[in-house]
Amino acid sequence: MKTKLILVGGFLGAGKTTLLGEAARQLSQTGRKVGLITNDQASELVDTVYLEQTGTEVSEVSGSCFSCNFPGFMEAIDHVNAHKPADIIIAEPVGSCTDLSATILQPLKEKFADKLSVAPLSVLVDPRQLTDILDGRTAGLHPSAAYILRKQLEEADLIVINKTDLLTPLAVEILKKRTAEEWPLASVYAISAKTGEGLAAWLHEAQQRTRAGTHLAEVDYDTYAEGEAVLGWLNATIELQSQGADWDTLGRNLLNSLRSRFDSLNAAIGHVKLLIATDKGYVIGNITGAKDSLDIRESAGTGRKAQLTLNARVQMEPDLLEGIVKEEIAKAQADKITATIAVLKCLKPGRSNPTYRYGTIVG
Repeated sequence: MKTKLILVGGFLGAGKTTLLGEAARQLSQTGRKVGLITNDQASELVDTVYLEQTGTEVSEVSGSCFSCNFPGFMEAIDHVNAHKPADIIIAEPVGSCTDLSATILQPLKEKFADKLSVAPLSVLVDPRQLTDILDGRTAGLHPSAAYILRKQLEEADLIVINKTDLLTPLAVEILKKRTAEEWPLASVYAISAKTGEGLAAWLHEAQQRTRAGTHLAEVDYDTYAEGEAVLGWLNATIELQSQGADWDTLGRNLLNSLRSRFDSLNAAIGHVKLLIATDKGYVIGNITGAKDSLDIRESAGTGRKAQLTLNARVQMEPDLLEGIVKEEIAKAQADKITATIAVLKCLKPGRSNPTYRYGTIVG
């Protein structure tokens, strides 16, 4: 039996990781073995730590995107399938990646048709960013970053509008209609990864449709490279100790303070994510470009020790981003919390250099 591979692209802050977790939960309830693959330009990834909390088999490709490390992507698939082949693997590429149809789906269809059934390319999108793009604006992003977002939508087989819990039913229908008119080659779905609403219909389509990567986007790699390079990219793991800190409050305060610092510099936020884990549980939180986007879920409780994993994608130079993050973490020590940085990597993504790039549709 072939493993069904579902690739879910989409820009930073679209909610891909939440979608993967909820989709895995729903699919596992039907008795199917599900695997997940995360992807980032560096290790210490919140997405991986969070998804591992769900008990699902998770593999990570770090250090480059799927397209630039296609062999690494295949190794991650083999890792998930090592003990017992998964019925379904859902993979989440780096949020600033596009041209996935040409660089991932086409080679998968040609080279691995014997063991993988490739699902249509799904692209998840935040409704506020989508509305801005449809209105001819840049969704608060650098124009070259907005170019990446538009190209992601242009190459999608399935456009999945997320966060419908933030919209009225009428607003959802209007947005679906506008999206279908703008990108008529794609099927449009609307879901809430947070509540699970609408996921069943999208998952059914992703599993049942046999044609994948049905069209290619024309991508200017110079503009693409600029769109990625405007972002500072920080991943860190920090060991925390205190006499009895409220870790949930720490997470909320840290996200709020980072938001204030970035807003004061008019620096566009792709996303800032954190996860604080203790022996009692974990709290996960994130902020995206929208001003009211702070989201905190679960609870790490209070205690003496915790581990913080922090990821930030912000439109600024890496040195400035690293300095701000270190300053805000240091302020936590005013609350009698000792913060020791175990790993911190801050970089600017390099130019995409795909392993393969097909100019025609396979199959």
